[in-house]
Amino acid sequence: MSSLKTGIALLLTVLLTACTTTGLTRGTPDERRMAIQEMRQEVLNELYSVKPDTRVQIGSAAGYAVFSNANINLILASFGGGVGVVHDNASGGDTYMRMGEIGVGLGAGVKDFRAVFVFHTPSALARFLDVGLAIGGQADAAAKAGDLGAAVAGEAIVDNVSVYQLTQSGLALQATVKGTRYWQDGDLNQI
Repeated sequence: MSSLKTGIALLLTVLLTACTTTGLTRGTPDERRMAIQEMRQEVLNELYSVKPDTRVQIGSAAGYAVFSNANINLILASFGGGVGVVHDNASGGDTYMRMGEIGVGLGAGVKDFRAVFVFHTPSALARFLDVGLAIGGQADAAAKAGDLGAAVAGEAIVDNVSVYQLTQSGLALQATVKGTRYWQDGDLNQI
């Protein structure tokens, strides 16, 4: 029985690593920063095309963050991980971040998505950079593989932060309660 648990844990680790070890997590710190910057621009362009009014909202906000995340749902558990960058509009500075999530609930599948956080106040931005923890529920169905299907944008506003989610690829059906932890990437913020 314990070898089955070990095998499942190893499989989850391999699947999650495969989903998140793109150019965003491989290479030198400079290469990773560049890949994250490119991802940010691609995601913002996609968001602006789906929801044009977000361009003004992001430009007038205290700051914003863009994250790339892969999520795996296996029956009663959900695991995810990703990377991103937070931009402070007042200072023009970027802070590179990592994220991890774990959840419980019914679900099956793999989902690759991008999230954009818009911080409407300086205190909301500072709180995210300092605490970086979000706990919430999620119920969705996403179906997209490669160029098939359409990206879906979801929006939520909580505590002076708007959150937009764009599905990139994957197939998932889930209803989970997740804890998501965001933290500063010590390797990428040392310049």
